[in-house]
Amino acid sequence: MTSILNQYQQPIGAAVPGWTPRARPPRQPIEGRYCRLEALDPQRHAAELYEAYSQAADERDWTYLSTGPFADAAGYLEYAERAAASTDPLHYAVIERQSGKAVGTLALMRIDPANGVIEVGFVTFSPLLKRTPVSSEAQYLLMKHVFDELGYRRYEWKCDSLNAPSRQAAARLGFQFEGIFRQAVVYKGRNRDTAWFAIIDREWPALRTAFETWLAPENFDAQGQQRLSLTQIRAVQSIAG
Repeated sequence: MTSILNQYQQPIGAAVPGWTPRARPPRQPIEGRYCRLEALDPQRHAAELYEAYSQAADERDWTYLSTGPFADAAGYLEYAERAAASTDPLHYAVIERQSGKAVGTLALMRIDPANGVIEVGFVTFSPLLKRTPVSSEAQYLLMKHVFDELGYRRYEWKCDSLNAPSRQAAARLGFQFEGIFRQAVVYKGRNRDTAWFAIIDREWPALRTAFETWLAPENFDAQGQQRLSLTQIRAVQSIAG
C-alpha cells in the first residue's frame, strides 16, 4: 500500500472526499427473486417462525446465539416483541416467496452512520431455509441494501470463534477474516472470543456480480441443484480478473 505523508512526513490514511454520514436503515421491505425481507412484526411472523424453528431435530442452532432456545410459542412471541421494538438491532423476517411464510430472521446492528459501518447479526435460519437459494439471497439483499442503497463503507460479521459453521458461512459469502478479539463477550454464562469478518465497499462490486450469477435461475438444474457454487464463481472471477 502506498503511504500518504502529511506535512510532518507522517503516514496518514487516504482522503475520503465528500464523505457525509449515511442514513439509518428504514423499516421497509426488501424484495428479491426467492424471498422478501420485512421488518419483524410479532403478530404476523412469530407463529410462523416458531413453527419453522421447531422443524429442527434438536436445539444445536441456538448454542452460539445469545437468545433461545424457547420452550414454547408464547416464549418466542415474547422475545419477538422485544426484538421488533428495537431499532438497533433492526430485525428482519425472511419471507419465502413460494410459501409466503416467515422461515428465519437476521438483523442489521451496531449501526454507525457517521463512519458508514454496519453489522449483520442474529442470523437465525430455520431448517426450511438452510442450504437453499433463499438463505443466500437473504444475505445478498441486505448487503445490496447496505452498500448500493444506503452507501455504507463497511459491512461486518462477528461470531463466536468456536462457531465453525458461522465462520464457514462468512467465508462463503465473501467476508474477509480480520482476527480474533479475545474475551470480548460473556453470553449464556460463558466466554466468547469473537471472530471478526468484514466486506468493504471496494470489494462489493465483484461480490455483487458473483451473487447475481449464482442466484440466476440458469445456475440451477431442474431439481434445484446449483450448477456452480458461489465459491467456484468467485474463483472464476478471480482468474478472469
